[in-house]
Amino acid sequence: MSFSRPSCLLRRTIPEVCKTAYQLHSRPVTTQTHLLALFPGDDFYSCNGHVACDTDNKPNSVDLKLWSQMQQDGSAPNAHILNRMVSACAKSGSVFLGVQLHSTVIKVGFDSNVYICSALVDMYGKCGAVSSAQRLFDEMSYRNVVSWNSLISGYLQAGCPKIAIELFLEMVKVGIAPTHFTVSAVLVACWRTEDTKLGIQVHGLSLKCGFCYHIVVGTCLIDFYSKGWKIVASRLMFDLMPERNIITWTSMVAGYAHCRQPVAAMVLVRDMQRWGIRLNYVTYNCLLSSFSSSNDLDHSKQVHCRIIQEGLESNSYLAVTLVKVYSECSSNLEDFNKVCSGVTRWDQISWNAVIGGLSNLGNGEAALQCFSKMRQAGFDMDLFTFTSVLRAIGMISSLEEGKQTHALVFKMGYGANLNVQNGLVSMYARCGSINDAKRAFSSTDGHDVISWNSLLSGCAYHGYGREVVELFEKMRRSRVKPDNTTFLVVLSACRHVGLVDKGIEYFDLMRNDYSLEPPTTEHYSSMVDLFSRAGYLSEAEDFISKMPIEPGPSVYKALLSACQVHGNVEIAARCAKKLLHMFPNDPVSYVLLSNVLATVGYWDNAASIRKVMSDRGVRKEPGYSWI
Repeated sequence: MSFSRPSCLLRRTIPEVCKTAYQLHSRPVTTQTHLLALFPGDDFYSCNGHVACDTDNKPNSVDLKLWSQMQQDGSAPNAHILNRMVSACAKSGSVFLGVQLHSTVIKVGFDSNVYICSALVDMYGKCGAVSSAQRLFDEMSYRNVVSWNSLISGYLQAGCPKIAIELFLEMVKVGIAPTHFTVSAVLVACWRTEDTKLGIQVHGLSLKCGFCYHIVVGTCLIDFYSKGWKIVASRLMFDLMPERNIITWTSMVAGYAHCRQPVAAMVLVRDMQRWGIRLNYVTYNCLLSSFSSSNDLDHSKQVHCRIIQEGLESNSYLAVTLVKVYSECSSNLEDFNKVCSGVTRWDQISWNAVIGGLSNLGNGEAALQCFSKMRQAGFDMDLFTFTSVLRAIGMISSLEEGKQTHALVFKMGYGANLNVQNGLVSMYARCGSINDAKRAFSSTDGHDVISWNSLLSGCAYHGYGREVVELFEKMRRSRVKPDNTTFLVVLSACRHVGLVDKGIEYFDLMRNDYSLEPPTTEHYSSMVDLFSRAGYLSEAEDFISKMPIEPGPSVYKALLSACQVHGNVEIAARCAKKLLHMFPNDPVSYVLLSNVLATVGYWDNAASIRKVMSDRGVRKEPGYSWI
């Protein structure tokens, strides 16, 4: 079966949906008056020639005055020129001129030309007028694969992937053979709708049609599998591709970044360098986005140095990403401020990155000051701005600023956004205004797990333990499935109010739910604290001995602290021995053991522990308060 199409169509639009890792930015419509000055007496054919040449050299510009002169002269353009002009409108987003061209198409009798009509469908879709594209498509007496592809792409660009999939299925039913363009567009629609099964079927179709290893289709398959968290299948597809370009490599790097595998992303980038492929700012941007914890700080600094060596440190996108990376991987405010000083283009994204970074670093006051400067500079705020600001307000418990920001949220029209609503719930809860948090929660449309966790953690933090249990039972009856954070909050609430049986029930519920990740050290530490606070020290020690993972310091410290309260020296000695063996330089272990001995009257032993601590050079950092 042949899937060839005319060569003139191959020079048309490149699929927007296949540029997931390599976004190109359209340039504005420009008017080139110098052409009119250079060719004042051109006839119809020379005007057509200038339009063609201008479209070849600058595909995102449209010579409006030249087109106007052709209309004034009464010159009738041919189908080829009209097709190129419509394509130029699609690339530049000039829907107004595109509508004029559409009327000219009808006027000169080319409304039945499938190539021009397909170009018009493509133009309307790229300009955001997908309803006009659909109407024109329905009016076409004959449609080829380009017509279908153009409409599918239009719905994808309009954020309607389900309709794009329905169109694809209808296209197959009427007997239109798909092309690599069709497959790549449908793969994007599949991962946007999280329809993995259909995506795998489309992969099989591409194998059957013979263009599975086409560079565009292969890149889209890499993207599809990685975004569906099937990174092994994504890498297999990458390894099987006979030809790879910079977009293919970058998509694989982006896949590792999406699946939080920074080491694999670094190894792949080194392979790129060994193959002599020069990294661009998009590749570096994807690589940096894979770093999100303090363990990645060294890697992020290495990549930062490489960016400076390549002369890309002035790139505005990389500068903003570096701000985000240093706020997540480093706790050093000085390093963060140095990176911020490298931002040369201050737009909404830059401000959001700095405000979010300061919030991540726990500097709520500086984040609010930055937010004030952003408003004074006249930049618009979006949902990312508000979520970062609300988090910063919660950190410093500034309820008055929180209420003012809440009013600003409604004024700017973001009151119905779920992420902002969750931020409001969390902010009020952290500020101790539980009633306001409940009202914000009640006004939220379609609660998700973050909504519930925000309210639960706020109630637990302020001592409403039994209310946390009641809310959790309501959550279980809803369609929202608890996650590990939910269980950690509920276990924390149970241990503070002494609900031992409930805590055991919820822990077993979490441990036996195979759709959840296994309990972490924090969950086991909460259970040990639950037993210990209730006086069940032997049960707590037995629970530690049966843990399937290596107990962390928080587990032993919880038991050791309870031994001080209940005066159990025997268990305290065994617990402290293990803790000091694992972490000999941790001052808390010495202090806790010394306090246990002092509580039961063993003053000499307590003093000897303090002396050992001093001889080893271990010092406890002094505490501080806001007062």
